[in-house]
Amino acid sequence: MLLVGDGRYREISRGQTFGFSIRLFWRKSSALATVSCCNVSSVVLREDIVNLLDFIERLKNGCVRTSLDMDQNEKMTLELMFVSAFCHLYYSFFLESCNDEMSCISNEIHDLVQSLFHPSGEDMLVNIKYHDLLENIKSYISSHSYAEPSHVTMTEDRLVELLDTILMYLQCLLKCCSTLNFPSTTPFELLQNVFGNLRDFHRLKVNGCVEYETIEYVLPHLKLMALRVVNFCFTFLDCQVYKFDESDVSRVNCKLANLLVEVIPVELEVMHICCTNLKGSKSEEVGRFIKQLLEASPDILRESLIHLQEHIVNAVTPSASTCNIHVMIEFLLIILTDVLKDVIRHDKLFVLLARVRELTKEVFVLVRNLEENMNETSDANLNLLESIELLKEDLKTDFLKACADSSQLCFPMSDGPLFMTLLLTNLNDLVNSNAYSVSLIKEEIGQVKEDLEIIRSFFGYVEQELHRDLWTRFLDVAYEAQHGINSILARDHGLMQLIFILPDIVEKIKLVKKEVQEKIPKSSGIIVANAPNKPVESKIPKSSSIIIGFEEETEWIIRKLTSGPAEIDVISIVGMPGIGKTTLAYRVYNAKSIVDHFDVCAWCTVDQEHDGIADKLRKQLFGKRYLIVLDDMWDTATFNELMRPFPELQKGSRVILTSRKKEVALHGKCHSDPLYLRLLRSEESWELLEKKVFGEERCPDELKDVGEKIARKCDGLPLVLDLIGGVISRKEKKEASWLEVLNNLSSFIFKDEEEVVKVIQLSYDHLSDHVKPCLVCLASYPKDEDITIFDLKKLWIGEGLVEQIEMKSAEEVVDELISSSLVIPFDDYFYKIHDLVHDFCSIKSTKEKFFDFIGGSNSPSSSSNLMPRGITVGYNKNFFDLDENISLFNPGKKNPYVKHLLTLKFYTHCLPHKSHLKHLRLLKSLDLFGIILTDSLLNEIGMLIHLKYLIIQTQANTLPPSFSNLCNLETLVVYHSEGSNMLLSPCFWSLAKLRDVRMNCCALFDPDINEPIVLDEDLRLENLRTLSALYLPGSEDTEDFFKRFPNLQNLEVCIAKLPDCSAEKICFPRLDVLNELEQLHLSAPWGSFSEYTHDFPSTLKKLLLKGLTLTSDTLSRIARLPNLQTLYLEDAIIEEGKEWNMEDVTFQNLKSLTLDGVRFSEWQVDAENSFAVLEKLDISRCDKLMEIPDSFGDIASLELIKVWDCPQLKESIFNIKEYVKEMTGEDKLERSYQPVKASNDEPILKI
Repeated sequence: MLLVGDGRYREISRGQTFGFSIRLFWRKSSALATVSCCNVSSVVLREDIVNLLDFIERLKNGCVRTSLDMDQNEKMTLELMFVSAFCHLYYSFFLESCNDEMSCISNEIHDLVQSLFHPSGEDMLVNIKYHDLLENIKSYISSHSYAEPSHVTMTEDRLVELLDTILMYLQCLLKCCSTLNFPSTTPFELLQNVFGNLRDFHRLKVNGCVEYETIEYVLPHLKLMALRVVNFCFTFLDCQVYKFDESDVSRVNCKLANLLVEVIPVELEVMHICCTNLKGSKSEEVGRFIKQLLEASPDILRESLIHLQEHIVNAVTPSASTCNIHVMIEFLLIILTDVLKDVIRHDKLFVLLARVRELTKEVFVLVRNLEENMNETSDANLNLLESIELLKEDLKTDFLKACADSSQLCFPMSDGPLFMTLLLTNLNDLVNSNAYSVSLIKEEIGQVKEDLEIIRSFFGYVEQELHRDLWTRFLDVAYEAQHGINSILARDHGLMQLIFILPDIVEKIKLVKKEVQEKIPKSSGIIVANAPNKPVESKIPKSSSIIIGFEEETEWIIRKLTSGPAEIDVISIVGMPGIGKTTLAYRVYNAKSIVDHFDVCAWCTVDQEHDGIADKLRKQLFGKRYLIVLDDMWDTATFNELMRPFPELQKGSRVILTSRKKEVALHGKCHSDPLYLRLLRSEESWELLEKKVFGEERCPDELKDVGEKIARKCDGLPLVLDLIGGVISRKEKKEASWLEVLNNLSSFIFKDEEEVVKVIQLSYDHLSDHVKPCLVCLASYPKDEDITIFDLKKLWIGEGLVEQIEMKSAEEVVDELISSSLVIPFDDYFYKIHDLVHDFCSIKSTKEKFFDFIGGSNSPSSSSNLMPRGITVGYNKNFFDLDENISLFNPGKKNPYVKHLLTLKFYTHCLPHKSHLKHLRLLKSLDLFGIILTDSLLNEIGMLIHLKYLIIQTQANTLPPSFSNLCNLETLVVYHSEGSNMLLSPCFWSLAKLRDVRMNCCALFDPDINEPIVLDEDLRLENLRTLSALYLPGSEDTEDFFKRFPNLQNLEVCIAKLPDCSAEKICFPRLDVLNELEQLHLSAPWGSFSEYTHDFPSTLKKLLLKGLTLTSDTLSRIARLPNLQTLYLEDAIIEEGKEWNMEDVTFQNLKSLTLDGVRFSEWQVDAENSFAVLEKLDISRCDKLMEIPDSFGDIASLELIKVWDCPQLKESIFNIKEYVKEMTGEDKLERSYQPVKASNDEPILKI
């Protein structure tokens, strides 16, 4: 830094303290204290600034004694920094035009500085009066705007002083940013470093170290940049007049972004001059500057390219040219991130940096040309990819040190099939990705994916065991491939991976593939690696001697075994692991009535080789009434094979089948339905636990309460009760010992009894490969939580485990988990998993690094050598502080595996202060629900180009331009916390892969601005399947709007009434163009009761209409919809509130009808014909309807009538129920009446 003193330059390096110089200058300025302000010299003004800065620094460091508290001290520091900033800029730039107002301010500042260094009293800070000074400065700033002059004539001395002043202010500004609400100081640091280099470069010319002609052409650019930096500084100072808010931060960041794009090319030109024209200079000062510049250049170049990348995303229209530029930037950033990590040959470092600098300069020029609408297909742009290949080759042969043997990483987990499923899923995403970072290695990724899939297809369960060494080598090389690809995409030691290691891994995989194809016959391998089918052993199992509960079930089975058809029948017992299927079968098998009834009883467990058993069984069973128990059956093929030898004579023979898999039981069904075994009731659980611990004795009274609590926590699962009983039976019979078990139940199970893990593991092994991770990630839910199919879809899609392309895939996964008795269905909507299964999933997810949880008493995973694939953050301020120093949020922390994170989910309402997300470059799923995001964090999210799934909450009224960068995004959920509309900005239409968009309320226009909507005719989102909730104007302009979403399946849309428009003039969009639509929620403006006159899509299955007028014609058109199953009418008027006549109107497939606040007085309907398959009728707030037609009692399929807030209908539902009971002899119709509808009751139609 240069400080202007008595006409000479004194050098102080950037970052050095000012103390010594301040003392020198203070002695001079004391003599000038009486100088009139109008004649004040720049020297005195500079000294005041320097002394003020010194005082601020000592105040911040606690070197000034004061009785002010911390908040008061911080407030004064900020205010003094504001004063110094004003001195820097306004005195420096407007000194020559000093007026009376400035004179007054300067006197006040000078008096302030003198009072700070010559205090009267012990605590002068308490007594200093500078509020009038602050008000005068703020008034001056508000009334004097700065505009960058188009033509500036500036003397060299004036330029020198201006450059010094700007740099001093930038240092002050950086300190100020650290105390204000700026999420990142990196752009400010970059500006300070770049401008400092430019100032130091100009000093070389001022000090006569370089010839004027050598740098002549760059000097005008230097002056122009100085003026533009001053412009930015004035903007910042103007924002400081009042406290910074979010809009001020956005304004400053935007201006800074544009400024850097203009300043950095000048810096690159200076670097070029230093490495060419000045390379042979004999000046020591020039040599020192060049050395300093080269040492700093990697960081400056890297930060410059990162900034340029963000600028392109926010300010430049995407095109083929921008794609190539992004690829080049990504390549250069990989180099610059690793260039100082001892991988470059020392004698080639500066040569490589020169190459990178020239390419960086070329990229900046191309971006500027694009912004100025120059020809985007210029030769320079077309040569970018060629330049990448040339530099890659030179890196390999010339610049990089020789690569050691590729790392030989060992697969660190234990579940190989799970790892391979997740890896291949991720590789498939990358192959189909449009991310520019992937473009560098897309060919390698495709080759790796193809070869790994081929190898995986050879390894079934048996092959994994028979060829253990080959399977291990396969997992190792697959893990190396994952690590290499992720390292490149995350810019985490990616250079060596890109140039040497990944190509080597590709070849290693090919060798493994060749060996696998030679050693393993293709016919014996399977793609889905399930456990092998276990053959049969005929033996009676060792079963627990304690059998509690299931008396009704026992009687039911015995009745099925001893009565019924003469043909062979199969009685299946289905249930989750450890629920007691085998125990119940054993009880029945040994019942005296069963032993007496059958001629032969045999127990078969799928366990050992069974060659020859079939013929022996047939001979022994022929002509006899037999009972065979097939225990623990896993698949239908084995069942068929085992049933083959059983004679099918008319003897009343029976087979008992136990299985965890519902599909096996249904496959084996002959006459009797399977018995789905329930969990034990609370009293049964306690009885079993008590007998396990005390035998025939009773539990002491002092232990009964805690014992019953332990039993309840076992959730009715006999196996857990049996195991826990074994644990506490070995402990002292004291309450404290039992409380220890109660509070640590899961740890006792898994610590003492590995059998539990083995039991669940068997079910897990038999799942399809793609279902296994879906089960494991259920541990992310709290225990005992009800889970809906909608929640499961969100979870699995968010984790990237279920593709949205096949909409039914989530249901298929649920069906397999239910069939395997690992998920428990409670009704059509809710599911649960047993705590035992939950614990298994938690252990599995931790062991396999599937996901981790931060919160409560858990420490974050930043200390781990391996980062899990996903992280869930739950914040409880009573237990856990989310610190910004956690490596998850702080890119400066040294845990590189944070960069490899794929999924991140928050159950919090805040983020650590100054959190960052942009370093999580591989994120595919991000859920920030409940956290109101700042503009800066939204922009960081826009740089996460691999995102497929995103949930956010914001107060912004539109998505930032950076979101156009999210080219892989498929699911976008936005909660707009302000309650107003989220405007669909242009970036929305660029997200071609979007499939699911859900917002509180999104709109194409601002309802407060009555302007026509103009959209490009080509704007379409072909892949969009769900859109909720759209606010669309009821104008002719929008009639064909939905042609832009030809594959939409789920839609929630509200038609807006335009100003000065009557209800009759509201124009509805045509919905019949949506040939794939299955669910529709259509609402009209409140109180308008408009009529929708177009046709509805024939594909509709669920329809909700709100606020509409419904004529007989409209209702007839709805009734003719062939696939409609659910109809929900809310706040509607039928036939002007009179009669709903349904003569000749038939809803062919309607199962659920809800009338909520519908106005009509009479219902003429032959319900048996009009609603032939109706199952549920729900009526609420229908004040004018006097009765429900009796004919609803004739609907054979009707199961439930529910009435809310309609007292006049109470008698109707009672009469219909009695009528059904009288006609059928069964009390099968469920009725429900409640005076007031609960506020938390949601519509049955959920988009």
